[in-house]
Amino acid sequence: MLTISNEDPCSADSQALMRELGAVLRAITGSSGNASFDVNDVRVNGARFVVARLASGEAVGCGAFRPFADGVAEIKRMYARPGHSGIGGAVLAHLEKEAAALGYAALCLETRLVNQRAVAFYEAKQYQRIPNYGKYAGNALAACFHKHLGTNSA
Repeated sequence: MLTISNEDPCSADSQALMRELGAVLRAITGSSGNASFDVNDVRVNGARFVVARLASGEAVGCGAFRPFADGVAEIKRMYARPGHSGIGGAVLAHLEKEAAALGYAALCLETRLVNQRAVAFYEAKQYQRIPNYGKYAGNALAACFHKHLGTNSA
């Protein structure tokens, strides 16, 4: 059984998962991605940070969203420990449902093109490529995505 719940992004388990994510990203892209994430961004109204746990209580994944633009939230810090099939999809589906419940009409996110596993994951989850936004505009290494939330957001 898997549970996904809101947690403090500064808890020991949250920090451990994000350190693992940073190491994985650094190996793939050369950057941990930490410069694009501030824990305070997911501690505001309209934001979420979640941790996925096995029945044993072991933390095996995390993800977050923060307010981005009118009616749009931005996905951040998506990670699932290797060897635990389906965790990333479950975390993303949970975040989509939470965002929709909070009134968001869409989600956006950025990943690196070299991170082909992430690109394929988001495409499989019906995220569409969009022009790079914000600080990613003009960055040929970045890939930005968008998904409208609705009846098939899960």
